[in-house]
Order: sequence, then C-alpha cells, then structure tokens
Amino acid sequence: MKKSVVSKEYQKLQKDIIRLQEQWKTSLDPDCIRPNHDKAAMEAGVPVTALAAIDFDISLFLQWIEDIGELLSKYQPELEKVMESIKKLLDEETAKRWIDEAFAFNHIYFASFAEENEVDEWIPQFLAETLLRPYLQLTAEKVQDEIQYGVHGAGCPVCGEPVRLAQLEDGGKKVLHCPRCLAHWHDKRITCSHCGNEDHETVQFLTIEGDAAAQIQVCEECKGYTKVIDTRQYIVKPTSAMLDLNTIHLDFVAQENGYKSAGETKQTN
Repeated sequence: MKKSVVSKEYQKLQKDIIRLQEQWKTSLDPDCIRPNHDKAAMEAGVPVTALAAIDFDISLFLQWIEDIGELLSKYQPELEKVMESIKKLLDEETAKRWIDEAFAFNHIYFASFAEENEVDEWIPQFLAETLLRPYLQLTAEKVQDEIQYGVHGAGCPVCGEPVRLAQLEDGGKKVLHCPRCLAHWHDKRITCSHCGNEDHETVQFLTIEGDAAAQIQVCEECKGYTKVIDTRQYIVKPTSAMLDLNTIHLDFVAQENGYKSAGETKQTN
C-alpha cells in the first residue's frame, strides 16, 4: 500500500475532526431527523436528505463552531483570530443560511461570504460542511438498511455527494462508500458508477506502481473515475473519510489523465 501524500499532521487533524463529529452526532436527538421513505423518489435518484425533515439545532451549531475553532487553532494558532471574527458573524439567520448552502454544495455563496468578510476562501465552506456532516451521517444510519443500490449519475443515494470511492470487500464485491455521510451501497464490478456503462472496452482500470491495493476505474464514455481500494489487504480498515483522504494521490492521477470525479452527461439530439 502506497504511503499517503497527505502530511501526518493533517491526517491527525482529520482524525480529530472525525472524533469531534462523532461526539456531536451523539448529542443529537435521533428524532430530529425524519426520513421520507419514498421509494419512487429514491429509485429516481433523489437523495434521501432532500426529502427528509431535519430539525437543525442552531444553538448546537453555534456551540460546534466553538469546538471546531478550538481544534483548528490548536493546529494552526493563526486561525484563532479568524475563528473569533467568524463567531461574531454567525447569528441565527446566518447559521441557517450556511446549513442551506452547504446542503446545496453552493461554492459560490461561501466564496462570496469569504470575500465580503475578508477571510480565506476555504474556511466558511469547510466549517459549514464539517458541522453539517453529523446530521447527514445520522440520516444515513437511519436509512442504511434500505440503501442497497444507487442510481448511476445521481451520486450518493443519501446526500448526493458525487461518487468517488469504492472498496472491494468480501468475495471481491464492489461496494461504494460515501466519505461525506458514510452511506454504502453495491455496484457491479465492471460498471461505471457514474453513467452505468458496462462495456469492458470503455470501462478500464489504471494501476498505481507500488500500490497493489488501489486502482482507478475510468470510463471513456463519461470521463468519470472511481477510486477502487481493496480493503481486504488492510490490517486495520480506516473510515471512509480517512480512506478517501489518504488516497488523494489517486484523484491527482485520474484528473491529470483527464477524468473527473463526476462523470459528464452526454448530450443527445
């Protein structure tokens, strides 16, 4: 298994964030999330979270901002002042807006917020996404038994995140894992997880020298790619989020070769 290109310090930060998210999730009232078990919508590729009733506790959200601020400042002391300024900006209405825009993957909103308030562009969306994930993960836990397969091209059936990570599990079965909400579902081994292409000629694998546990499945039809990791070779199986992070070199290789984490939909006349 190839050594991760991600620094040890950043890996440790991410592990601490994951532990914090686990703590946050346990503080949530399980009844704050009420999934709508609409099978027709799920079969059409509508993410579960798009139809679920979720009661966000804004007071908890603001407390979590304190928690994540303390953690980030421990690793990067220069962020302490930035986090103090962001806490002053986050009233109840702004917090609600952050949640809505994180749900919608609205990069433009967060970039504008950062520019207007003179903070580094990555910070607002990173914070909003980090704080949203306990809700997404609790939703996934509630519906996991119903999530066997996804709809190609629709992303994660729970949160809509574009597919990019698969694991080979018992018997060599290909199981897609979402690093965002931690949902998982099955897919055929030789199938593009973006467009559903099953043509052996146009669904191929890129191998990485020195990394026997990893491949990149690529599709010439939609130009999408999926990282495929044989976690049967791991002594200790990492979380999906850490596995995704530690295989980021595969994303670089795929993208350098012209493939994308979300396949393109071909236009038909």
